[in-house]
This record gives sequence, structure tokens and C-alpha cells, in this order.
Amino acid sequence: MVRLTDMLEDDRNHLLAKPCPKFEGEPWVEGPPLNERRIAIVTTAGLQMREDAPFNFRSAEYRVIPGTVEGKDLVMSHTSVNFDRSGFQRDANVVFPIDRLRELESEGAIGSLASHHYAFNGAYMEPDAYAKNAQEVAALLRSDAVDTVLLVPV
Repeated sequence: MVRLTDMLEDDRNHLLAKPCPKFEGEPWVEGPPLNERRIAIVTTAGLQMREDAPFNFRSAEYRVIPGTVEGKDLVMSHTSVNFDRSGFQRDANVVFPIDRLRELESEGAIGSLASHHYAFNGAYMEPDAYAKNAQEVAALLRSDAVDTVLLVPV
């Protein structure tokens, strides 16, 4: 993961000059307080359990990740010459923040974590290609009483 301090000055200034949107008003979603919510992770990092089949290039499939997973048991099969895996190799929480969510759960900041989380492969595809599998994942999330999803696009 590149830090601003490690970037060339021109590149750093270019990024810092980009406008950051301001969001005014109330959130458009209602629900219980955060400390009562059941949370799942959905990532596009192309993660799977070590024993699972890797993603094929431009696959719209998903993988189920057990809620008891340890970062060392995850493998990333996301393929792109433009993709830097070094952050994930150092800390899986960069793309799958399960340890941070466990900390929030133990502190009582969130209600509970889902029994399962989900990973898609982040290769660019038309949204329609994901529709069937996204609907399946939505049904699985509902059956696990998940009311909040942390989307981690990669």
C-alpha cells in the first residue's frame, strides 16, 4: 500500500488537489443503532479459502468465507498487472477487515458479525454479469440476519 509520504511530490499534490465530496443531510438508510447491527464483509479482492478453487479471469462467481476465518487462511487470486498485492500480503485486513470488525464487536461498537462473508473477483465486467450471483449473496445475507454490509471494493 503506497503512502502519500512515499509518493513523488507531483503525484502527491495531484491526489491531494482532487475535491473530496461533502455529504449533507441524513443517511438514506434507516435501521437499528450500529451496536445492534449484524455485519458482513463483501469484497471484490478475489479472495478464497486456501482449499477453494481460484477465481478464473473475468469471473462473476463468488466465494463464501467463514466468519471464523483467519487472515493466513485466505488466498488472493485477483489477477491484473496493475494490481499491487503487497498490502494484502502484509495484512489481510487491508482488503478483508475481519480483525478490525472483531475488535469492534468485542468492544460492543457493533452488534455481531455474520456467520459468512463473501468475495467476488474484481475484474471489470458489465454489472449484468454479476446480477444472478449478487442476488444469491443477498439472499444468503438475509438468511443470516445481516442488516449491514461492509463493501470493500478492490
